[in-house]
Parts: sequence; structure tokens; C-alpha cells
Amino acid sequence: MNIGEASHASGVSAKMIRYYEEIGLIAPAGRTASNYRVYDADSVNRLRFVRRSRNLGFSLEETERLLKLWDDKERASAEVKALAIHHVEELEQKIAEMQAMRDTLAHLAERCLGNDRPNCPILADLEGKPLRQKTAGKDKAGDCCGD
Repeated sequence: MNIGEASHASGVSAKMIRYYEEIGLIAPAGRTASNYRVYDADSVNRLRFVRRSRNLGFSLEETERLLKLWDDKERASAEVKALAIHHVEELEQKIAEMQAMRDTLAHLAERCLGNDRPNCPILADLEGKPLRQKTAGKDKAGDCCGD
């Protein structure tokens, strides 16, 4: 099948197929007499494997390692499991970081009055300015939205 058909069958764009070939993640495709790429069922299965690995967030390097393990019929599953556990730990760290970002942004959005005035705690935070704390209806110095 040609690259368009392989792309459709694998769910990997033609551009990414070319890139994966260029970096050596997948073997170069065979060529027709007119130099068009030709892919077989094994190539498409390999592309599906790469797509699924990337969709799970594995890096290109991790995906390459997983492909080598997949190819090695004598492999120990312990190494595959170790890679997966390490990736889960990385994902948990990213989730924690994203939750902290979400909490910070939600707090800043809550503080912003969203009115016609130019002052905004979101922009002040991005600039690194301290925010004023409201106490008993009065603002302490530094508040960007209570002026």
C-alpha cells in the first residue's frame, strides 16, 4: 500500500510516517520503480504500535525502546513493566503540576473583578507583583483589583 493508505490504516499522518522513517524509529519503506513508498501489513502494525505508544505519552526514545522490546521475543516482561511504571510516575508528577497550575489560575480568576477597570490580579501575578489581601472590606497595599 502507498503512504496515504498506510496513513489511513495506521492512524499516523503521512508527514509523521516520513519523520519516523527519517529518525530511524521505523525502517525505511520499500520503493516502487517510480520511487513511491510501499508499506506492508507489518509496517502498518508497527505504525499502529508507535501511534498507541505516543498516544499514551511515551517519548520517542521510550517508544523506540518499547519497539525493540516488542521485537525481542526473548524479552523479559519485567523491563516492559519497569518502563510502564516509570512512565506512570512521570504522568503523576505532570498531573500534580497541572493541578497546581489550575488551582493558582482559578484563585487568580476568582480575585479578578472582571470589570471595566484595567487592574487584574492575573496580569499582576504574571508580572510578579504581590497581590493585596482584602481585610474587613479594606484592601492592603498591592491589590490590583480592589483599587
